[in-house]
Amino acid sequence: MIKCDVKICGTVSRAAEMRTNKNGESYMAFAMSVTIPAKSGNGKLIDISVSSNGDERDLASFVVGKRVEISGMLTFKKRGENIYFNLSASSANFTGVSGEDSIKGIMLFRGKTGKSIDERQDKKGKSYIQFSGFTTEKVNDSFEYLWVRFFSFTDKREGWLQPQTAIEVKGDLDLSVYNDKLNVSCKITEMSEYVKPQYNPNN
Repeated sequence: MIKCDVKICGTVSRAAEMRTNKNGESYMAFAMSVTIPAKSGNGKLIDISVSSNGDERDLASFVVGKRVEISGMLTFKKRGENIYFNLSASSANFTGVSGEDSIKGIMLFRGKTGKSIDERQDKKGKSYIQFSGFTTEKVNDSFEYLWVRFFSFTDKREGWLQPQTAIEVKGDLDLSVYNDKLNVSCKITEMSEYVKPQYNPNN
């Protein structure tokens, strides 16, 4: 599970239209494009599918090419080599929107650590911990794995933090591009071992 409480500055790339969900409720859908900055080479343009409360009167505000700042909950889907972005919007702002694209917010992650936990030091000798973690989604008869690179700037490593351990993490989301490949990272502010609740048939 990965959910990110974010604020996104970008450009409307698909005009808004009204749709109906499986419960027969109407909502507004559009897309926005955002350029993710590159650590090496050129940035990468991504499209984010947005769903929002609204009605026919709101459609005219979301025209292609218009700058917009959207707050809401961002989720990810991995399909093959591609990552797809879906945003459930809570608010939209068109006034004084920055000309610079950005995605800023807090990641909530539940998954497993990878094969190694690395304890390192930066150029100033400050200790930090780096590792990768993944979430799993079953798609038809196979599984998709979405990897996140984590950084914990602390000199204390909890004893439970081991490879292939279930964890819950809260931290600052960081999206970047390296050699045209999108990287999802998180600077940890809170972390704990995840223990799956025991099944209780009486609940």
